[in-house]
Amino acid sequence: MDIRNAVIQYQYGELIKSELMLASQLITVLSGQKDSELAGGKQIVLQFLEGVRNDVQSALHETQNTEFNKAISPLSLAISMVESNALQSVLGQIGTAMTAATTVAQSAWQELSTHGYI
Repeated sequence: MDIRNAVIQYQYGELIKSELMLASQLITVLSGQKDSELAGGKQIVLQFLEGVRNDVQSALHETQNTEFNKAISPLSLAISMVESNALQSVLGQIGTAMTAATTVAQSAWQELSTHGYI
């Protein structure tokens, strides 16, 4: 991996990790909502999750690191779960996507560290 790509992968990995942490917080709040608050909250969470998935797809396209691909499917599943009110299982899918993003960031960090950039 060249240094430029390592920097980009690290940045995307950290961005996606941050977004996924926020997503898990939003889902936790959403699971405590009822009626019209649940309906409105679902729309916000769905839009956010779709934005995160778009960022992961951009990361995959930009870096060609297939590890990002391992986050897309769980995010798609999480979106489906939110749509069908299966909120109890969404955090597991977010965790799976988080693992993929962490793996990318860790690998890029190691590469940058090896070359003395960090």
